[in-house]
Amino acid sequence: MHGRTKRSLVFVMVAFLVCTTTGFSALAQEKEYEKDATMEGIIVDFVFLRPMGIVSTALGTGFFFASLPFSVTTGSLGVAFKKLVAEPAIFTFARPLGDVNY
Repeated sequence: MHGRTKRSLVFVMVAFLVCTTTGFSALAQEKEYEKDATMEGIIVDFVFLRPMGIVSTALGTGFFFASLPFSVTTGSLGVAFKKLVAEPAIFTFARPLGDVNY
């Protein structure tokens, strides 16, 4: 009787593991983002993201000028400009209002 209970318990555990791991493939599918801007997205973008983008652009420009002697001597001026100035400016001023999936 003891061996039968042990085999039954092992069978139940294996069946449980098989059943629980097969459902994870459905969770791994890519999420499709909305293509049109929503009212909530526009409000969040206008109230929070754009002001943060302006501050980020200003701080990035300041850090770019502070790091200018080092980036010129190492030859990384273009990379420093792109990461510290251009990308925050594009995020703030060039993308459509409400496009929070940037």
